[in-house]
Amino acid sequence: MMLFETLRSDFALKSSSYRRFLYGSFFVRTADWMELTILNWVVYQWTSSAVALGAVNACRLLPVFLFSAAAGSAADRFQRRNSLFILYGALFLMTVWMSFNIKDPSSFGMLTFIIVLKSILMSFEVPIRNAYLSDIVPASMLGSAITLQTTCINVARMIGPALAGVLLASFPPALLLFYVSLGTLFVLLSLWTIPQDEQNVYKGNQTHKSISETWQYLKKEPAIPSILLLAIAPMIFGFPYTTMLPLLSEELMDTGSEGFGLLLSVSSAGAIISTVVLSWRQPYTGGKWLILSSLGFGASLILFTAFSQIKVLAFILIFLVGFSSQYYRTLSRIIVQLKVAEEHRGRILSFALMDRGYIPLGAILIGFVANIFGAYSAGLFMGIGTIVITLIISQSNRRMWKE
Repeated sequence: MMLFETLRSDFALKSSSYRRFLYGSFFVRTADWMELTILNWVVYQWTSSAVALGAVNACRLLPVFLFSAAAGSAADRFQRRNSLFILYGALFLMTVWMSFNIKDPSSFGMLTFIIVLKSILMSFEVPIRNAYLSDIVPASMLGSAITLQTTCINVARMIGPALAGVLLASFPPALLLFYVSLGTLFVLLSLWTIPQDEQNVYKGNQTHKSISETWQYLKKEPAIPSILLLAIAPMIFGFPYTTMLPLLSEELMDTGSEGFGLLLSVSSAGAIISTVVLSWRQPYTGGKWLILSSLGFGASLILFTAFSQIKVLAFILIFLVGFSSQYYRTLSRIIVQLKVAEEHRGRILSFALMDRGYIPLGAILIGFVANIFGAYSAGLFMGIGTIVITLIISQSNRRMWKE
């Protein structure tokens, strides 16, 4: 442990509790990305439909809109570690169930039902997990904890899809999903090993804040609503690129499952580099860099689509897509976490994390564009839409340039 003792005082890896949680998170996030890759590939092979891809991913993410407020309330009212124990146990069982219902196209309906149930659980897990960071690290380490967790997620995002893509060429999806479910057990083990006396245990808010009180709090912190509003462009138009990659990789680049997984992994490598950059130095004017990174995200999507047939260049550009998209998203999380008061943390984070719910709306829209006009037009539409809406929102909220 001497290595960690030499780190600067505000670096989250100095916390043994945080390290244990981070290790467990890595395994469960790798399993999540493998599961997503397997599901997207299987659904596209079953249906050959971009709309079906969008619909399945809508089942994954639309519950965010319906349950995020309740999840934020739970994060503020109940002991977060215990809540995570319950959620991860249920998620493990759901993934096992899913592995028995992904054998042939006739099970599509049941598979969709399981995806919805699991997504409801995930809509609780995400804000509670993010709020839990403040339980295991002091405030001085919180910014570091956020960037390191994001880096961990993106390392998993790089490894998971590539591993799943390779394994799909040799093993049936049902068997892979069963083994993927075991990743959840690692995070349960990591939670179990965190000593209670090393936590700033949040036992719940006995004077529970109502939604109206939270809205009043947001009015006093105008930077936070501006950040939430800015999420519309990249989340609706840009981030569905991960859903559409099976279509883009096959129709524009003529690659199989290995190429699809590799594209996701390269974009994840860009995302990892962006979080490393942010952990080294966070910009003083965060709002300006949020806008610029969203614009860069849109531009890189356009260039990736335009030059997708030049494979070396396409991989360089998908790296830039991953870098710019994750720079935007991580910076927005840091700004929100550092500005929000502890008693409102769960609810505000649930509002911020609701931006994931925009992705399925965009995926369905882009799926229709792809079906009517083709994959090339869908790729351009994603990039142009991100740029245009970002410019509209930033011009109507000029204070963002100085936040």
